[in-house]
Formats: sequence, structure tokens, C-alpha cells
Amino acid sequence: MTENNLSNLNSSLKKELTSIIQGNINSKIIPEKDYIPVTGKLLDPNDILFGVDATLDAWLTTGRYAKKFEPTLAKYIGAKSSLLVNSGSSANLVAFYALTSPSLGKRAIQKGDEVITVAAGFPTTINPLIQFGCVPVFVDIDIPTYNIDASKIEAAISNKTKAIMIAHALGNPFNLKVVKEIADKYKLWLIEDDCDSLGATYNGKKTGSFGDLATLSFYPAHHITMGEGGAVLINNRRLQMPALSFRDWGRDCYCETGCDNTCGKRFDWQLGGLPQGYDHKYIYSHIGFNLKVTDTQAAIGLSQLSKIDQFVAKRRDNHKILYELMKPLQEFFILPEKTPNSDPSWFGFMLTVRDNKRVDRNMLVRHLEENKIGTRLFFGGNMIKQPAYLDIEKRVVGDLVNSNKVMNDSFWLGVWPGLEKDHFEYIFNIIKKYFCE
Repeated sequence: MTENNLSNLNSSLKKELTSIIQGNINSKIIPEKDYIPVTGKLLDPNDILFGVDATLDAWLTTGRYAKKFEPTLAKYIGAKSSLLVNSGSSANLVAFYALTSPSLGKRAIQKGDEVITVAAGFPTTINPLIQFGCVPVFVDIDIPTYNIDASKIEAAISNKTKAIMIAHALGNPFNLKVVKEIADKYKLWLIEDDCDSLGATYNGKKTGSFGDLATLSFYPAHHITMGEGGAVLINNRRLQMPALSFRDWGRDCYCETGCDNTCGKRFDWQLGGLPQGYDHKYIYSHIGFNLKVTDTQAAIGLSQLSKIDQFVAKRRDNHKILYELMKPLQEFFILPEKTPNSDPSWFGFMLTVRDNKRVDRNMLVRHLEENKIGTRLFFGGNMIKQPAYLDIEKRVVGDLVNSNKVMNDSFWLGVWPGLEKDHFEYIFNIIKKYFCE
């Protein structure tokens, strides 16, 4: 990332702003004295300067930085293209709704169709399909990878199944070989929720490049941040226009913000029941949304993206440190394991209390939090147990024994790049203390 992007900042203004920014970011976390957050952002002055520079354009909405970010991200992942949106949740919304476009003909997802997903997951992975009127088909996960049990997918397929939409769990890729083979065999759409896994690889290829579509989140808890923000990764060119349309109000026009008449026939269209010559900028082929990102966000994200490899490397190192520390406690815990043929970009460190060990997960979590150590449960646990999902139309495959296990007995700790070895040594000692009391 070069400073040539900072067209609105001279050297004196940059120096003054850097001094202010430096005082507001990345204060050192001291174990025992300070709370150790389970996730966090890692910013430097350059990130904020990029945001300021974009803001000084006074353009504010999607602009020059977004135009740089999207192809840069796509190239990093190995995707054909990417589309910025205002959150990871919006990315999942756009990705799923793109599959409902009438332009896809017989392959378009219809109300009442089924979508295979996991029971142990996060709401925004399944909410779009429920909101559209599809039926989620819940499959169990594997322990200790915490990803979909790929051996159970084919049993979940019916004549109504149209897609598979699942997340890579805590930065650990799911079995992409098997899942992709099944999707291809049955002509199912595949959406990778890559929000927790930016930078992970499977067989040397980055996650987000396997599915027809994939999604990312740039919330501060994630691998890079732009505050709020997300992206749709597009690997099937047929989905480019539907995704763009659903992000931008549902319009048929594909002109970039601030541009007109890209097609060269703005006033020559006749679509639907509209009169001949109706302005193409105001013709809508989908019932869409406005989910664009601001250029200030895109600018911060572009600066953050230049450091993604070092962030991912630090997450891997931190996970390894914590794994080695926790080995003596394997009597009590199942430790996380990576999916074969993968190199995870770890989002967190999962711990599952072993059966018959008489360890109360809730008491242990309370013990850690009281000692200023952040913890998280495995998101929604078994989602069908959540109050919002009790009465939805759904289909369940199997007994979901592992989903129930993580709901009752699992939690995870942070491995984000702002943590160091002394933090993990403190965490280990506090956990060990729990067993000595």
C-alpha cells in the first residue's frame, strides 16, 4: 500500500493527524490488570489516514477506494470478482438473493425450496433463506473440526434441494472437496460463508474461491476491518449482475455510482409493463436493497487488506501457542483440530468439555470472565433451539448430537493478532486454577 493514494493530505496535516491517531489506537493489554478481549481490531495510523483522505473527497458514498478495494480483494482470494456491501450479514443476504434471480431460469431458487446448512451456526448464514421463504435443512457438525459432517450431506438432499450454504467454522475450512463434489453432482448452488476465515486455504487454494459465491465480514472482530462492511465474492460470472442488482435497489441498470448511460441506450429500453424509452436508471428487475458501503469504509479496508497476510500468520502462531499450552489439560477438553488438507486462518480457539468429566462449562466461563478473560460460545449453538427458530419451517437430518454437545459444553478463546504469548500463559494458568479450586 503506497501513500500515493492519500491525495488530500499534505505532509504537515498528515503528521498532525498521525499524532492524534496514535494516541487513540492499540493500547497495550496487560494480563490480570486489563480485560483480554476474545476478538479485536488491529489498526495503525495509516488505516485511519486512508479513511480521512476518502472523507475529504466529500463524495462519501461508494467511490474511488471501493473501486480499488474490490479487484484487490478478488485477486487476493482468487475469485473472479468481488462486491462491497455494508456488512457480512448483507453479504449473505445479497449472495443468497442473487440465486433467486429470474435470470437464472430453472436454476433460480423459489419459495419452498430447500437449502442445506448446519444446525450449529450463526443466524445471518440462514436468515436470508428463511426470510425469502425457503426451508433450511439442518445437518450435524463434526467434532473437533466443528464443520459440517460432510458424510451426512447426501442423505439430506431431496428433490426440493437447490443449494448448500455453510460457514467455515472459526477460520477452519470445511471439507471443500466432498462438499464441492456433492454440489456439482446434484447441480446445487454453493455459498461459502467465509466471514470468519479470510486467508484460510484448502489444498493450497484460498477459501472463498470454491463456491459459486462466498461472503466476508469486515466488522472489527474479523480478520480485517473497515468498521462495518462486508463483501460478496463471485466465482460464477452468471451471478455478477444479479448480485449487483440486489445490492443496488434491485435496479436493472449497472452503471457505477455517479455514472450514466454505460449501456449507451439509457432511453431506448422497454422492460416489463413500462413504456418504451423509460429511463433505464429507474428500471427495477429485482426487489432489492441498498447495501452499499461508504468510501471511508472502503479506504480503511484497503489499507487493512495490505496487512492481511501478517494478520493471518499471527493468528496461526497464536493458535499454535495456545494449543501447546492446553495439551496438559486434554484429559478435560477436546482440543480443536484443523480439517485435513487445510491451513486455517483461525478466528478462535475452541474447547469442548469431554463427556463424563463433571466440568461445568458455564461455571468455567464465568471463572474466566471474572478473571478478565474474554470468552464466547459457539455462536447460536444448536440454532433450532433458539427462540426465534423454534417454529420455523425446517427439516432436520439425524439427531444433531454434536450440535447439542457444543451448545452445552463448548466455548472459545481469542487468538487475534493483538494478543501475545503472555496473554495465553495467563489464560492457561487461570483455567488450570479452576481445576485446582
